[in-house]
Amino acid sequence: MATQEKTTFGHASSTDHSLADGSVFELPDNWKYKRFTCLGYKLPWFASPPVQLVIVSFVCFMCPGMFNALNGMGGGGQLDPTANNKANTALYSTFAVVGFFAGTFTNKLGIRTALSIGGIGYSVYVASYLSYNHTQNLGFTTFAGALLGVCAGLLWCAQGAIMMSYPPEESKGRYISWFWMIFNMGAVIGSLIPLGQNSHTKGAASVNDGTYVGFLVLTLIGAALAWTLVDARDVIREDGSKVIVMKHPSWKSEIVGLWETFFTDLYIILLFPMFLASNWFYAYHFTEINNAYFNTRTRALNGVVYYIMQIIGAYVFGFALDYKGVRRTTRAKAAWGALFATIMIIWGCGYIFQRTYDRAWAKNAKDTNTQHDWTDAGYAGPLVLYMFYGFSDAAWQTCVYWFMGALTNNGRKLANFAGFYKGIQSAGGAITWRLDDMGIPFMTMFASNWGLLAGSLLVALPVILWKVEDTVALEKDVAFTDETLAEVAPKAHVTQAHGLDEKV
Repeated sequence: MATQEKTTFGHASSTDHSLADGSVFELPDNWKYKRFTCLGYKLPWFASPPVQLVIVSFVCFMCPGMFNALNGMGGGGQLDPTANNKANTALYSTFAVVGFFAGTFTNKLGIRTALSIGGIGYSVYVASYLSYNHTQNLGFTTFAGALLGVCAGLLWCAQGAIMMSYPPEESKGRYISWFWMIFNMGAVIGSLIPLGQNSHTKGAASVNDGTYVGFLVLTLIGAALAWTLVDARDVIREDGSKVIVMKHPSWKSEIVGLWETFFTDLYIILLFPMFLASNWFYAYHFTEINNAYFNTRTRALNGVVYYIMQIIGAYVFGFALDYKGVRRTTRAKAAWGALFATIMIIWGCGYIFQRTYDRAWAKNAKDTNTQHDWTDAGYAGPLVLYMFYGFSDAAWQTCVYWFMGALTNNGRKLANFAGFYKGIQSAGGAITWRLDDMGIPFMTMFASNWGLLAGSLLVALPVILWKVEDTVALEKDVAFTDETLAEVAPKAHVTQAHGLDEKV
């Protein structure tokens, strides 16, 4: 270009930010947009999507990450899974209801408030297990689970809206991958806590108080960290565009918007079975494999490698989904095929393993203190299988988020998509934790998992084939409702995030 085009946001700053095409825009003169250099690398400004995503990731690192580490041990760290089953049944039951309306509440309350309330719910949940170690108060753990269902509905809806709407289209896969990697690193570190504290105990036992105290402290820090986020309207991308922020004057308009999302995008129903499957397998993984088959210290080790493989799975699928040399429609189809192959291979191996034990064997092994240890011959096979169960979980969640993010860039609609997603997957979780509490045969639970995962991919295929586009036109997003007011890129700036030629 012979001349540089300059776009100004708010109050002029002395610092220009150059785009790849040679144009320049000025960031507002505010601390949120100051850039610092570290080891020769110019860091993003605080109110940029990468920094905001990292903050949200660390909130989830310390809150859901500790929850995953605790549940990943099976039974919430307790030898008897009864308290954990009842708490998680209550959790996912309330989550299923709140999840459907979480987009509405998150839009109204704001992301910081929603995330912080969510973090407090995780703290109460962990505290109930610390109490249970001493009082055996089943009522408190059940109440804490129900409360967490309400709080987690808000947290995950806010997280989903940020992860899917903040990044530009060409980076959504990487943003999802970064989040999932940081989030699951929390579960890895959380799993190392009980591993270190119980590594000397070869027999079966509940984890000690120190494990719960460590989890409790981290969840409280996570809840406080949410308040360092900036408002969505202040976030500016690298290309100068802003996040599409929807403003609504009343609760009524929010509720109407929720149903508009459902009825104007009816195809989302075809993704509901994938949403249902996304939490269906946790009761099987954590309670019916890890808690039933292995002793305490081995369960902790399994949790570490399970979540390490989640990090690897998120990295592989997240970055592949954003591969620049292939059209997005082609990547969507390839992701579907890779996911289907992954499910069939891993769960096919799981069928062979599941034939080796049942619920009666697990009960006897606990009673006689003969659950499998990492020193036992033949441990490597179940360990590898459990590792790849973690890999497939991350692959599934990453693809589902990416599919939703590929359907729209509208922040309000994505918040509602995320609410549908978390609500339905939580309904699945409530069902499976209750089924385990009722003593369903392990093989029956296994079959329901494999069948639902494979079947839901087939049901979702039409959405992948016909609804995912190479780019989503800005007009389609901001025309969501007549009442919608969008804050988008300034008039003189080309909105590269949407791949448009016209100026907005």
